[in-house]
Amino acid sequence: MKHSFLFCLIAIFGIPVSVLAQNKLVVNADQGHEIISKHIYGHFSEHLGHCIYGGYWVGENSPIPNTRGIRNDVVNALKEVQIPNLRWPGGCFADEYHWMDGIGPRNQRPKMVNTHWGGVTEDNSFGTHEFLDLCEQLGCEPYICGNVGSGSVEEMSKWVEYITFDGESPMANLRKQNGREKPWKVKFWGVGNENWGCGGNMTADFYADQYRRYATYCRNYGSNQLYKIAGGANSGDYNWTEVLMKSAGNQMQGLSLHHYTLPKTWSDKGSATQFDEAEYFTTIEKTLFMEELLTKHSTVMDKYDPRKRVGLIPDEWGVWYNVEPGTNPGFLYQQNTLRDAIVAGINLNIFNTHCDRVKMTNIAQTVNVLQAVILTENEKMLLTPTYWVYWLYKVHQDAVLLPVSFSCNQYESNGKKIDAVSVSASKDASGKIHISLVNIDPNKEQRIEGELRGVTLKSVSGKALTSAKINDYNTFEQPNTVSVKDFKGAKINKGTLSVTLPAKSVIMLEIE
Repeated sequence: MKHSFLFCLIAIFGIPVSVLAQNKLVVNADQGHEIISKHIYGHFSEHLGHCIYGGYWVGENSPIPNTRGIRNDVVNALKEVQIPNLRWPGGCFADEYHWMDGIGPRNQRPKMVNTHWGGVTEDNSFGTHEFLDLCEQLGCEPYICGNVGSGSVEEMSKWVEYITFDGESPMANLRKQNGREKPWKVKFWGVGNENWGCGGNMTADFYADQYRRYATYCRNYGSNQLYKIAGGANSGDYNWTEVLMKSAGNQMQGLSLHHYTLPKTWSDKGSATQFDEAEYFTTIEKTLFMEELLTKHSTVMDKYDPRKRVGLIPDEWGVWYNVEPGTNPGFLYQQNTLRDAIVAGINLNIFNTHCDRVKMTNIAQTVNVLQAVILTENEKMLLTPTYWVYWLYKVHQDAVLLPVSFSCNQYESNGKKIDAVSVSASKDASGKIHISLVNIDPNKEQRIEGELRGVTLKSVSGKALTSAKINDYNTFEQPNTVSVKDFKGAKINKGTLSVTLPAKSVIMLEIE
C-alpha cells in the first residue's frame, strides 16, 4: 500500500523518485581503529603572487596590524581552523630558491627574479627565520621543500643543519649570528618538487637516484627526526610511484602526489565564478577522480610497503581556474565560490577515508592563490567558502575514522550520473561522533536515514554551509554571503538518525 501511494504521488504530481527516496547510512561507531591524521588538513604557501607578500608578510613598519611583520588577522584566522602544518617555499619556486639568500639583515639580502610566477623581483625579505616565526605564531608544524632542481646536496644538507643542529658548527653558528640561539624542530622535509616537470624535467629513474643521494645527507640532529618526503607523481602517473617505491622506498617516510581539478583544459580552465550546471557537474566529476588516484597509487605502494610505513602525501591539490579578469596571469588569483566548498568537502572526505595510507595533504594555496582559504586586499581580509569547510572539518583532526556503509541517490546531468552525497565519520577523544556530509546536487535536497551501531544516541546538533546559488562567493564588500550557520535538519527518533540535507551544502553533525 505504501509503495502504491508513493507511485501515485509520482504519477499525479510528477515528483521525481530521487526526491522521495531516502539515502541509507550505517556508521559502525564501535569499530574504528585508523586515525585521521591532523596533517591531512595542511596548507601550502608558495612565493607566488600575493600569497607571501601582502598575504602573510607586510613588514614591521606596515600600518596593517602585525607581529614582527606577519599580519595578525591572517594568523588569527588560520589558528581558528587549527592549521596543523604549512608547506613552503614552493611549489615550482622551491627548485629555484637558494635559502642562504633569505637569511641575515633584510636590507643586505640579494634580490632574484621569480621566473616561474610573473617574472617579478623577489627581495627575499621573507626567508627561513620569517617562515619559522610564522609557523610558531600559527602553532603549526613547518613543512620545508628543498631545492633539488637547481640546488645541490650540500645546500640542502646545510639548510637542515642550520635549522635543526644544536651544537657547534658553521651553520649553527651562522644561525646564532642571525638571531636564533636555539634550533627549531622541523620534522617534515620535501626532497624536491614536481621533479618530473618544473623541478628539473627528470625521469623517474633519474630522480630516484637523486632522491637517494639528497636524502642521505639530510641528517637527523639530536631529537629532530626527519620525515623525508620524496617528490611523487603527477596525477595518474603510476609508473613514477612504482619506480620511486622500488628504488627508494626504504629511504623515504612519505611520497607526494599532485592533482588539480580543472573544469576544462590547461589552456582554458574556465571561470571561477561564471559557470553553468554542466560545467559544475564536470568539476565535481573530475574532483571525484581523487578517489581512483589514491586507490591506485596506494595499491602500487602496498606492493613494496605492505605495512603502510610510507605515507601518501597529496601536498598539492585543489581547483584551478583562469585568473580573475585584470589580474596578473602569473599570480594565479581566483575567486572562491560555494562550488569550491563542495570540492573541498568531497576531497577531505576522500582523504579521511584513505587515512590508513594518506598521512598529510596540502591544499593549494592558503592566501590569494588558487583555491585560497583567505583573500586579502591591503588592510582588508575575507574568509572564502573553502575556509569554512576547514572550520567545519577541524573536528576530524586526529579522530578515529569510523567505518561507514552508505547507499545514496544519484545526481544526474546531461545523461551522466554521480553519487549525490559524500560522507565521512569519526569519533574524537571525548567520544563525540562527527559526520561530514556533502550534498553535491545543486537542485535537490537529500533525505538520509542513518543507523549508528554500537552506541546509544542521545542528541544531535549541526552546522551548515550553503547559499542561494552554487556560484555565490564572498567579497570585501559582502564577506558573509557564504558562511556557516546552525543546522536544524537532523533529528534522532527511537535510535534512528534522520537528516535532510539542503541542496548544494556541506554539513557537519555532532552526535553524543
